[in-house]
Amino acid sequence: MAYPYSPYIEERDGGLCVAGTGVSLDSVVIRFQQGASPEKIVQSFSTLKLSQVYGSIAYYLENEETIREYIAQGERELERSRVALSQTNPELFGRLEAARRQMGLKRA
Repeated sequence: MAYPYSPYIEERDGGLCVAGTGVSLDSVVIRFQQGASPEKIVQSFSTLKLSQVYGSIAYYLENEETIREYIAQGERELERSRVALSQTNPELFGRLEAARRQMGLKRA
């Protein structure tokens, strides 16, 4: 899918990232949806500048339906791979599940 252009967002390996960083747009948007301020989001990711967070949030708000579907698709893909990973690498699966719980993310 082609996503709208923004100087703050880049497409990398089929995913959307904050331009010039390895931080996924999902990470910023989910924290924003959970009520984190842009300043708090910057504290979570040492590679982000405050202007990049504001730009990412603006991009999300301007393209809310598209980005919500993008995030939902990623969650569906994660859910599909969850069973396979739990069987092929239970140790890694356990660590990922623990990290999700620590971040307060719920299973789709």
